[in-house]
Amino acid sequence: MLIRDVARCSRAFPRGLVRPSGLALFLVGAFVAMPAARAQDLPPERIRDNLFLLEEAYNQEPGVIQHISLFQYLPRAKQWVYSFTEEWPAPTDLNQLSVTLNLGGAERDGSTGLNDMLLNYRLQAVGLGGQGWIAMAPRLSLVLPTGSPEKMTGRGSVGLQLNLPVSMEAGRYVAVHLNAGATVTPGARSPAGRTATALDANAGAALVWQPVKWLNPLVEFSYTMIDEIGDDANARAHALVINPGLRFAIDHGPTGLQVVPGISVPMQVLPAAAFEVAALAYLSFEHPAF
Repeated sequence: MLIRDVARCSRAFPRGLVRPSGLALFLVGAFVAMPAARAQDLPPERIRDNLFLLEEAYNQEPGVIQHISLFQYLPRAKQWVYSFTEEWPAPTDLNQLSVTLNLGGAERDGSTGLNDMLLNYRLQAVGLGGQGWIAMAPRLSLVLPTGSPEKMTGRGSVGLQLNLPVSMEAGRYVAVHLNAGATVTPGARSPAGRTATALDANAGAALVWQPVKWLNPLVEFSYTMIDEIGDDANARAHALVINPGLRFAIDHGPTGLQVVPGISVPMQVLPAAAFEVAALAYLSFEHPAF
């Protein structure tokens, strides 16, 4: 799942300024303190699906496709965001192709419109076939200008996004996921038509508890830095979101279908002046292609 998509993240919450030092310390601490899990310490079955705001570093298995829906509602801003992602192995889990469509709306003026669309390619660089305690799957995305700069739902120009997710099994019951990425958009437009190159960045970490094979309590930490193209000059906006949640796995035996619903409460905690609590619902369907 691609919020994971920095443009979508940035428009899901109000923007402001904050130093990302707390998140950086968390990322370093999680990596240094995490014990190297041995293969025999890993649970026999785990939910290897998608996080809500970040990515897990596991590509789709051969012959298996996934349909992912994510809906966020912001009560204070009276805005909503919906995204749909379709993932396919190409043709094995070494390579994965996907497409992400984004839709948003505001209750105050009744507006609804497309945000920018992503065409994605991911390489399973480490952890092919789900083997081992660590996985890495760099993603390169083409960002298509299907949104509107005038409505602040898009850049108005084609962009490129690179994201690096890393997933690690920290013992039998805990998984750690780290993300870092950037988006560059030459010729991004302001609402009034001024153009400039926009450079956005994202980073994040997640802890997933695996007490049983069908239930995962989790918490995500997502940081975004957005290069806002103004009518006179550019400005940098930063935000930190903490997202506690739950996800469940429902298996339908002979059909090979796995349904994973999830719920969470994303909280933009920094900048404090823009504090916002949202509601998030997640639903994925994973099944054999034929």
